[in-house]
Amino acid sequence: MSLQAFFDRVPRIVLHDPLADFLGAARDGRIEYGYSDAVRFAGHSCPTVAMAYALTVKGLQALFPDTLPERGAVRASFPQAAADGVTGVVSGVVGFLTGATEHTGFKGLAGRFVRHGLVDYAAPGEGAFRLTRVGGGEVALAARLDRVPAPVHTRELLARCLAGEASPAEREEFKTLWQGRVRRLLIDHWDDAEVWEVSAR
Repeated sequence: MSLQAFFDRVPRIVLHDPLADFLGAARDGRIEYGYSDAVRFAGHSCPTVAMAYALTVKGLQALFPDTLPERGAVRASFPQAAADGVTGVVSGVVGFLTGATEHTGFKGLAGRFVRHGLVDYAAPGEGAFRLTRVGGGEVALAARLDRVPAPVHTRELLARCLAGEASPAEREEFKTLWQGRVRRLLIDHWDDAEVWEVSAR
């Protein structure tokens, strides 16, 4: 899978995964993730995947300001049902990074390292989702992707590509514009509080 070069410029995050440490999968349980990992997991790069990655990274950093975020020690809550809109895509990326799952995750060893039962759908709240640290601390996360709009003719190019009417040059232009918006979101606006809203509670 040949990925966009700018993916490597997106800020990364290092987590501590006690299960990976216990089973010897990662030295000291340290696992590093980048946007390219989220893309490999999702199979594509789009503003939704970018939003899920950026908000999860920012949320984990807010929940664990003085230590490595602990994978498997965070609950994720989404205001929509799992099948609504892009909730499934977002929750997939969130779960990939945090280890949290609803029913399908690891059930633990002697009551330790449990990963299932850590996702709630149709939960009270607004925004994109909330992350809650097991043991205390919560952060509400939202994104204003409209503040980084796509070029005006991107939608027209998308329609032509989907209809099979686009020329090879138009298809390449669409890809460039599409990933260009993702790049602006994740690199040019990574620290833009007008785009990413992180509210610790």
